[in-house]
Amino acid sequence: MKLYTYWRSSSSYRVRIAMALKGQGYDSVPVHLVKGEQRSAEYGAVNPSNMVPTLELDDGTRLTQSLAIIDYLDATWPEPPLVPADPLLRARVLAASLIIAADTQPVTNSGVVSVLKGEFGVSDKGGIAWMVHWMEKGLAAFMASIRGDTAFCFGDAPGLADICLVPQLYNAHRWGVDMAPLSRLTEIEGRCLAHPAFAAAAPEVQPDANT
Repeated sequence: MKLYTYWRSSSSYRVRIAMALKGQGYDSVPVHLVKGEQRSAEYGAVNPSNMVPTLELDDGTRLTQSLAIIDYLDATWPEPPLVPADPLLRARVLAASLIIAADTQPVTNSGVVSVLKGEFGVSDKGGIAWMVHWMEKGLAAFMASIRGDTAFCFGDAPGLADICLVPQLYNAHRWGVDMAPLSRLTEIEGRCLAHPAFAAAAPEVQPDANT
C-alpha cells in the first residue's frame, strides 16, 4: 500500500496512527502542502480534492478522506477495533470524532488560513487568533463529549476518538492554545503518545519531517 501524506497534516496523522494500530505497513509518498504539491495536476489525478491523505491499495484502488480510510481499515483488519460494535456507543464515538474531523480541523487548516490572509487581508496574528479560537471551542466540546472515567476517550484502549484527538492537540500545542482547561485531554494525550503506534505515526519521525 501507498499513503500519500504530509508530516504535519492532521488528517494524514490520523491515518498513520490507524495503520500502525492495525499493524499495516505502507510506502510513504510525501506531498508537500506548503510548497503546493497537492495542487499539481499529477496529484490531482490521484486525489481530485487535491488534499491528503490518499491511501492506494495494492491493486491500485485509491481511498480518500481520513475517516473513510480508517473505516475501511477497521472493516478489513478488525483487530484491534477502533469503533465499538454497540450502536449507541458507536454513535457517541463518531460524534466526538467528528467534532474534530468535521467541525474543528477543517476551519483551522493551513489552506483556510492562507485564504484568510491572502484574500481577506487577515494578519499573521489574526490568522493564529482564528485558529486558536476554533481549536479552543472544538476541544472543549470534544472534552464534554467523551467519558471522564477511562484511560482513553471511551475505554481502556485507544480508538477513533483518540486517533482524532492527538493530531488536533499537536496543532493546539503548536499554536499556543491554553491547555489548562483541557487537562482531561492532555492526560489522554500522554497515554497515547506512550503507545508504540502513536509514536510511530508522530510527525517528527516521518520521512518528510522538517522539509
